[in-house]
Amino acid sequence: MTAPDAPHSPPPALLLQDQRVRMRDGILLATDVHLPAGYRPGIDAPLPVILERTPYGKAEVSRSEQIGARLGVPRPEVARHFVAHGFAVVFQDCRGRYGSEGQFTKYLSEGPDGFDTMAWIMQQPWCNGRVGTMGLSYAAHTQMALACLNPPGLACMVLDSGGFSNGYQCGIRQSGAFELKQATWAYKQAKLSPAAQQDPLVLAALEAEDIRQWFTRMPWRPGHSPLASVPEYEDYLFEQWRADTFDASWRQLGIYAQGYYDAIPDIPVALMSSWYDAYVRTTMENYDGLTRDRQSPVRLIMGPWLHGDRNTTHSGDADFGPRAAFDGNLASDWLGFRLAWFQRWLQDAPAPQGTGPDPVARLFLMGGGSGARVAADRFDHGGSWIQADAWPLREARPTAYYLHADGRLDAQAPVAADARISYQYDPRNPVPTIGGALTSGQPVFEGGGFDQREDPRFFGVRQPGLPLASRDDVVVFQTAPLDADLAVVGPVTVTLHISSDCPDTDFTAKLVDVYPPSADFPQGYALNLTDGIFRCRFHASWNEANALTPGKVYEIMIEPFATCNLFKRGHRIRLDISSSNFPKYDVNPNSGESAADAREKRIALNTVHVSAAHPSHVTLCVASPQDLTPLPAPGPAGAQPGSLTP
Repeated sequence: MTAPDAPHSPPPALLLQDQRVRMRDGILLATDVHLPAGYRPGIDAPLPVILERTPYGKAEVSRSEQIGARLGVPRPEVARHFVAHGFAVVFQDCRGRYGSEGQFTKYLSEGPDGFDTMAWIMQQPWCNGRVGTMGLSYAAHTQMALACLNPPGLACMVLDSGGFSNGYQCGIRQSGAFELKQATWAYKQAKLSPAAQQDPLVLAALEAEDIRQWFTRMPWRPGHSPLASVPEYEDYLFEQWRADTFDASWRQLGIYAQGYYDAIPDIPVALMSSWYDAYVRTTMENYDGLTRDRQSPVRLIMGPWLHGDRNTTHSGDADFGPRAAFDGNLASDWLGFRLAWFQRWLQDAPAPQGTGPDPVARLFLMGGGSGARVAADRFDHGGSWIQADAWPLREARPTAYYLHADGRLDAQAPVAADARISYQYDPRNPVPTIGGALTSGQPVFEGGGFDQREDPRFFGVRQPGLPLASRDDVVVFQTAPLDADLAVVGPVTVTLHISSDCPDTDFTAKLVDVYPPSADFPQGYALNLTDGIFRCRFHASWNEANALTPGKVYEIMIEPFATCNLFKRGHRIRLDISSSNFPKYDVNPNSGESAADAREKRIALNTVHVSAAHPSHVTLCVASPQDLTPLPAPGPAGAQPGSLTP
């Protein structure tokens, strides 16, 4: 799609400020409507509408919006760029946030509130009956929630890094474990809540808390947590934390699109996320759910970034080079991409001619860099864009790599009759989180790619300078140095045969690209790519907790997020197995208690079986780099290659 250049100084817009939109329960949501300058509602022709529903302030700065060199642009300025091209733009504060009435209950009000807002928009004289939605993160969740109710007028969507497919498996929990980004997000947003903004004592109480110190005293207790002064935030956090079985609460509208795909209208959807984002699985599951037995185009974009950082060319310490940015590589800029998308699907703009076919997927293939130390003490991992006509890629073959007792990882199934590796996992000394697919963790943790070595920057580190592989509770399996370049593009699954002497425990898996020693990094460099976890009380079913029988062997499957990485010749593919990754996930006490309420912590003796009868392995989608299709460089003025035709 060729994106029209957005004007650098769009004309002023007509603002209908703080419209009070009534929800079905009488709550009024604060809503701003931006219209072209001089537009006369009810007289001039009605317009197609772009809607964003956000908890971050309808008139506040959007930290990921960029215009020119300015990163972080107020939403009204973003609106003016769309308004200048003949759209009405609606920004709305979510229930209980900023100017809107009601109590904020994270995620669960967004379906009906979004539907009611769409119904209101359809009744307005400035609306022509066609609405597109956009937004990042929570504003992607709000889109998916309203789409599940098939609201009137919904014609297309742009979902950026969110839109829950299944919050139990991605975004709130993962395979039974709780994502502690929910705790750091709740604490930060509680300080911006109406309760804190209207009562200086509440704000002072929150500001007095040391959230990093609180992470050393987990699990928290209701009424005795850093959120105690704002009960509505504390309440929803504990509801999520304690709900560890996949019961009806996880099938609610707003966090479970998988149960509603058939109801979502067959409309064009652009899905964007990134390999170090917290919503990789959500994005891929939404792609599958929105393309099955449907006709409208669904387009997938996956960069190498952290959450929403589409023009930051590094994630953590891993530098991907200038081609990693969205702007100038996939389109002139993200604003122009969305403008062209909405012009195509809301204004019936003709598809551009002469720009070639429109790929279904645009994927950043990480890797291929020099491995040298670059600016800001980062690591040159490099990468390039590829394109594909489907996800998963047809060119990538699922390939099993088996775990062996001597630490090997290879394609040969084990032959030993009773090979196993045991280690002690102490929940009082969890493996510290060193990057990964994370967001909203500051000031406690951060995501991205890092050498898997303890470093004072990371929470919970006790031995700075030592590799995580030196810990007794981290079991490392790796290939021999590769004799040719190899691309891993697609889902990752880790099948483990395990046993424990405790009634419950966790197992974690982490995929690592191991660079050989170099002048800049004489110890080599172990770059994390993706990781996952499995809480063993759910070995039989997500719907019910079942204790482990001590010593019994169980087969479990850990599902790290999909990845897209080029392992260069001479590198090793490595898989790290352990039983904790804190503070990304909550810590399993091993006692059989829920991790949200546990008071007893036990040391578990955990075993990974790697025998002929119990062949633990990781399945990777492997392709020859020569079989992958490079994405053409952008055309004049940074135009995106390809059109947006189905």
